[in-house]
Amino acid sequence: MGWFWADEAPAPAPFKPPHHPRMTANVEIPPECPMHKPKSSSAAPPTTPPPPPTNNILSTSFQSHDSSAIEHDQHTEPTPSRPWSSYLNPLNLMPTLSNTPAPEQKTVLPTARVISSIPKGVDPAEGNWEYPSPQQMYNAMLRKGYDDTPEDAVESMVEVHNFLNEGAWAEIVGWERQFAGGLWRGVRVAGRGGDPEGTLDQEDAEREWMKGGEARVWKARPRLLRFQGRPGEPSPKAKMFNALGYVSSRFGGLPFDRHDWYVLRTTSDDEKGGAQTEVRYVIDYYSGPPEPTGESVFYLDVRPALDRPGALFERGIRWSGEIWWKASGGQVREEEKRRKAQEKEASVF
Repeated sequence: MGWFWADEAPAPAPFKPPHHPRMTANVEIPPECPMHKPKSSSAAPPTTPPPPPTNNILSTSFQSHDSSAIEHDQHTEPTPSRPWSSYLNPLNLMPTLSNTPAPEQKTVLPTARVISSIPKGVDPAEGNWEYPSPQQMYNAMLRKGYDDTPEDAVESMVEVHNFLNEGAWAEIVGWERQFAGGLWRGVRVAGRGGDPEGTLDQEDAEREWMKGGEARVWKARPRLLRFQGRPGEPSPKAKMFNALGYVSSRFGGLPFDRHDWYVLRTTSDDEKGGAQTEVRYVIDYYSGPPEPTGESVFYLDVRPALDRPGALFERGIRWSGEIWWKASGGQVREEEKRRKAQEKEASVF
């Protein structure tokens, strides 16, 4: 997928990972996209994609700039004096992507790169991560052996891949907002059903102000340090659900891609010299049956990797909190609370 793309994808299965959101992409997904097209000739024929959207989902969220002036090393074959590893970006273990047209390319592809909403590196001065241009995406797919990729389909592929990665980051921000302040804060947030409106932080700020302190609203401010695409290495959880597919049709089907994202856990309290922790997240990308309208559906299974003791508690608190919130009627209470607030606001006018 640009700086995240899949090698090979199994046929989509009607499976939704538990506790994870559904994402509907209102963009055209070309059937030739390797995300949905296994190299095996026995794969089922792709369904007809929906019509192209009238608006670009990225245009209102991200900025873009022209990177055609950037020079790239065109020599990609390892030599005794320069091994293959020297061509890899140490941040993502991927080779530098050329932004110049490929040999025999007939279509002029855009070279502008979209700036994501994902903060990059340790220093805020580094800005945000950039997605690849359509030209870079096309060159990357040629490198991976997808020689039959239609040139006019690449721009749509880039939109879909960027859309999925933005969704993955939104999930990570949710985890960080709950647990960057410690496990006890995670329990408190779970008791509020995830506290999507941030009322817990507002209440804490008001409590500090009443005590005579500074009324500061606490914020989680994670940053993506680096990432690694691992499409050929299914996570243990993905393998488990795939094995359960032999028992029940509700399960089954490996994700079409997997990434590991290394996130700097930082908050508004410790940005100035405070303790900061690196947290690894595992992301499994699943595709589901399309909507009746033809829109493609994806499910992202985003969770902290179990490479530290605290991650196990974080998973348990988050998922048990979701179950308790629904079982105790918390969702109904919140909806009733919002309804009364709207009625009260309407009665003022």
